[in-house]
Amino acid sequence: MTIKATEAINDVCEIDFVDAEKVKRVRQKMKPAEAVTLLADTFKLLGDPTRVRIAFALAKEELCVCDIANLLNVSQSAVSHSLRTLRQMKLVRFRRVGKIAYYTLDDDHIANLLDEGFRHVDDLLGEK
Repeated sequence: MTIKATEAINDVCEIDFVDAEKVKRVRQKMKPAEAVTLLADTFKLLGDPTRVRIAFALAKEELCVCDIANLLNVSQSAVSHSLRTLRQMKLVRFRRVGKIAYYTLDDDHIANLLDEGFRHVDDLLGEK
């Protein structure tokens, strides 16, 4: 998607006007800086296509590293590295059964985020 030069010129206010009541209402609802940073960090983690694919797969089914590597056609090492990063942010968790570690999303929030994100992307691509 490209923005025409004329659109870029007209995308700012032509006068300096602040609606103090609107600003006050939104300011009262703003999240603390720590929460904003944590959400931004979550989005950064999900900025990697492999991690998005892993999270999407784990939203559908509990899988072990071997399953994920096979599904995504990437090395187990790459999967392990991505899972470690996702686990550090508490986006995924695992349970051990003997020598196998099964991964799943830590909770439904990330699954919901992915669902909403893909709905947005589908709309952009014209798939409804």
